[in-house]
Amino acid sequence: MDKLLRFISLLHAGGTSRLSLSRRRPTCTVAAAGAIAVLLALFVFAIPSSRAAGDKTHDGARMVVVGGDRDYPPYEFIDRSGHPAGYNVDLTRAIAEVMGMKVEFRLGNWSEMRTALSTGKVDVLQGMSYSMERSSEVDFSLPHAVVNHAIFARKDGPNVNSLDELKGRTVAVHRGGIMHDYLVRHGGGAKLTLTATPADALRQVASGRSDFAVVAIVPGMYMVRELKLTNLIPVVRNVATHRYCYAVGKGNAELLSRFNEGLAILKKTGQYDAIHNKWLGVVEEPTIDWWTIMKYAAVVVVPLVLLLGGFALWSRTLHRQVALRTADLTREIAERRQVEEELRLNQQQLVQADKMAALGVLVSGVAHEINNPTGLILLEVPILKRFHADAVKILEGYYQENGDFTCGGLPYSRMRQEVPKSLAKIHDAGKRIKRIVDDLKDFARRDTTDCNEILDLNVAAQAAVRLVEPTIRKATTRFSAEYRKSLPRIRGNRQRIEQVLVNLILNACQALPDSGRGIELVTWHDAFNGMVVLRLRDEGTGIAPEHLSRLTDPFFTTKQDQGGTGLGLSVSAGIVKEHGGNLEFRSDGNGTIVTLTLPACDKEESA
Repeated sequence: MDKLLRFISLLHAGGTSRLSLSRRRPTCTVAAAGAIAVLLALFVFAIPSSRAAGDKTHDGARMVVVGGDRDYPPYEFIDRSGHPAGYNVDLTRAIAEVMGMKVEFRLGNWSEMRTALSTGKVDVLQGMSYSMERSSEVDFSLPHAVVNHAIFARKDGPNVNSLDELKGRTVAVHRGGIMHDYLVRHGGGAKLTLTATPADALRQVASGRSDFAVVAIVPGMYMVRELKLTNLIPVVRNVATHRYCYAVGKGNAELLSRFNEGLAILKKTGQYDAIHNKWLGVVEEPTIDWWTIMKYAAVVVVPLVLLLGGFALWSRTLHRQVALRTADLTREIAERRQVEEELRLNQQQLVQADKMAALGVLVSGVAHEINNPTGLILLEVPILKRFHADAVKILEGYYQENGDFTCGGLPYSRMRQEVPKSLAKIHDAGKRIKRIVDDLKDFARRDTTDCNEILDLNVAAQAAVRLVEPTIRKATTRFSAEYRKSLPRIRGNRQRIEQVLVNLILNACQALPDSGRGIELVTWHDAFNGMVVLRLRDEGTGIAPEHLSRLTDPFFTTKQDQGGTGLGLSVSAGIVKEHGGNLEFRSDGNGTIVTLTLPACDKEESA
């Protein structure tokens, strides 16, 4: 186009020159030059030309040219009808729709596409693995996928366990791909064979021309299935993991922010999950047709039916003899069961006691290990807060003078609000971890005191709730606790009272059929009877009337199939009795109410 315009200019200049040299026919010469120029202009504008990156469409909207690899399924590829397809393509179309952008896809050789981005022929690459080296050439969006790379080999070929073991081996790798960059940068002594596409790398190995291929696991499994390369397997499934992002030219922050914003919208609306599951799910094995199932079933079932028929006839003949001997063995079996039941109960008591002792040791050790990093968090966060308070003055000045800029991958105008909140959250989380660990240590500490400690039932209940808070969150979204103020103190042992409350709360959580049912905990002072009361009500399945009187019996449980031992409520009732209190259960089929009452101390005692 530029050459033709220059040619027209030369023609026009030539006509003018001829006009000055020959004054005999100036009008004809100028007219001829003008006519030629018009014809050439019409010819140029009649030739269809492809838009360059960033040209506008007929309706005035800016066309965004999106580049990608033509042979990288299921991320991006040209389908059998010649159209762009794959996870990246669907994701880009969805982002363009929510952001009101118009896009044009150009899929080609990957190395050519990288060059096209650097020369401005495309605006964005829709799938590029992140690396520090590449970030100096392009700007990356937030990741929209994670790509794991694997080492593929023939089933009868050599075996390796890492990239380091590829030294001296022939390795096929996609030219210009992230693993090509990685292997060249880190060396390792492998003999690289560069291919135009990942599929070519797999074919190299399948045909025996290379020992191994390093390909992303999902495209690799996809191509092994589609190309029927049945002699290939992934010998190492995860040798490198890279973030998969959109990539734009350096400094194109406006376009990058639009893709980041569109990606965030898709994740909020659920469209991202639908696209991700459609293309990047586990590569399924081929299904077996019904005829094959019936054929194998007939081979197995017919002999099995004949065998069962023979057993049935033989069993009929033995039935009478078994009936006669059963009567003689009934008495002996009953006696053995009684002995075995007593032995089982004794063994369960020993196992439970050993578990509790081991749990105490384990909790103490884990609490110590957790306290070290937690202490570091609580020590370092205030330093970071002070550093941020000093640094923000400089950043604010830069912001006021130069406008918004990127900081940590996000606009500074957003980060200056988010960083103080994040530091505060980290500090609060560290303090919460320390509090939970302290409660665990108190709960697991070996009991060496009598029931003469003056304690607050509200404090013990709050500690028990913190200990089982993860279980509560899984069991229900409607947990409420009301701790009445000015409760009288009680006399007892804090660890034992907390053990009782933990058992009661765990039983309430296990009784809920779904998380929509609630649990309510309330404490108050029964001044008339001189008791401090804790009531725990759940909206669970309730307790059968015939079981209510047996709940505190040793080894009685309705959850034996779930690993219940029947010792929790029995031990809890014993502890409450030692403290002079009472444990009462009520159930009407729509839930259970547990009421714990403990004698209140006199004001003189609590003082």
